[in-house]
Amino acid sequence: MSNNYSYPELIQEKTTLILHTKRLILAPFTLELAQAVDEGYYDELIKAGYNLGFGWPDEETLETIPKIIKNIEVVGEPTGFESWMIIRKDNNSIIGDIGFKGIPADDGVIDIGYGIIEAERKKGFAVEAAHALIEWAIEQPQVRLITAKCLTHNFASRKILTRVGFIEIKKIDGIIYWEWKGKGISK
Repeated sequence: MSNNYSYPELIQEKTTLILHTKRLILAPFTLELAQAVDEGYYDELIKAGYNLGFGWPDEETLETIPKIIKNIEVVGEPTGFESWMIIRKDNNSIIGDIGFKGIPADDGVIDIGYGIIEAERKKGFAVEAAHALIEWAIEQPQVRLITAKCLTHNFASRKILTRVGFIEIKKIDGIIYWEWKGKGISK
């Protein structure tokens, strides 16, 4: 990677989007950061004081990074409708990612996805991050509906989606389709 920025400087320069919860910071991937992760270059994160959670980036994250890069290239800089890093406040460790698959469609639909490294699962981090990102999303005027998908056998994800206000809409070919029915979207 050929820039001289630390990650916090990139965030300040590129976007003001940072979400805080009781235990987490959600910081959007920038194009530069996503490209660095794709290339296996983590020095800028470490220099900036972030730690790589045990097992981060995991295989799921590495498979998602090219999609993240493509989504950010479309818009130029993070809009909030791309992917965010999930960072533990207590030790500045990156433990996963959460986000949408790009800007809302013309009908206002966005689809949420998330992943937490295995060492940090079953601690409520996915629920906490999802609540924060959903709260951010429902404040955006172009959002009309938040959807999600998960495999029928992914019981942990099913539990998370239910806890944050999604309801199951249908099952097709081993995939459950969900819609968020929480409070807030009445546009």
